[in-house]
Amino acid sequence: MLLHIRHETSYDYVPPVRTAQHMTHMKPLHGQGQRLLSHRLTVSPTPAQQNESVDVYGNTRAFFSLQGAHEDLKVVAESLVATSAPPGPAPGLPWEEVRERMRYHRASRYDPASEFAFASPYVPRHQDFVAYAAASFPRGRPLPEAARDLMRRIHADFAYETTATDENTPALEALALRKGVCQDLAHVMLGCLRSLGLPARYVSGYLLTQPPPGRPRLVGSDASHAWVSLYLPAADDAPGSWTELDPTNDRAPGEDYVTLARGRDFSDVSPMRGVIHGGASHRLRVAVTVAPAEPHALAAEAAP
Repeated sequence: MLLHIRHETSYDYVPPVRTAQHMTHMKPLHGQGQRLLSHRLTVSPTPAQQNESVDVYGNTRAFFSLQGAHEDLKVVAESLVATSAPPGPAPGLPWEEVRERMRYHRASRYDPASEFAFASPYVPRHQDFVAYAAASFPRGRPLPEAARDLMRRIHADFAYETTATDENTPALEALALRKGVCQDLAHVMLGCLRSLGLPARYVSGYLLTQPPPGRPRLVGSDASHAWVSLYLPAADDAPGSWTELDPTNDRAPGEDYVTLARGRDFSDVSPMRGVIHGGASHRLRVAVTVAPAEPHALAAEAAP
């Protein structure tokens, strides 16, 4: 599937901002089931400095600084991405065996995925998560099967409410509320998995949303999305694999998903953050549009 993404972020400041530095995660990943065919990040006013780098998790991030006074800021990321449906997960080991493999043992082989079994700024390991997850993780159940059941339960038990939480809501609070948005549901699922000693990552990206029959697609009506990536070690010493689960929609991501970045939680991959000098009051507007692109667009774009 060929998808065009436009992610626009606008700020209005009162009084004007005098100087600012910002970091974005708005460039989709290239590889692992998707190809980034083109990407452009446009910032207005023109930054004094702008560059890209790759973070410790392999995500591309952009830094820019503004050294002059400005009353508004507009950041537009446009990307063309070719996606494909990922393979289904292997049957998988019993979840307790995976947990034991991830624990540190003297002279044990190090698995880099074990880093994602620890707590992170938004997602602690806590007994409340263990208690909620218990119904999905009976003794001996294969990990992929248990994780899918947990995903289904979160989808059924939690109300999707955009006003119930904000981007700083801790996962334990979302668990207690039984409501939130995709970020919260992903954080809750991460908390359950990690509290059981299972490695899992936070994934940020986009989802192609279909308008109701007979209704046009609304430009800017989509939003950035979040889901979970679970580590599945191989039965032998071969490299393990990751499988993705979306508790907000009770499904495995497919070719209608675009991955931006992966990390421990939202704090690692927030689309845009920064430090400003001035601008005591501000208004924020975000508009995201994900739409199918015409096949002829491939001829006009070069791989990054």
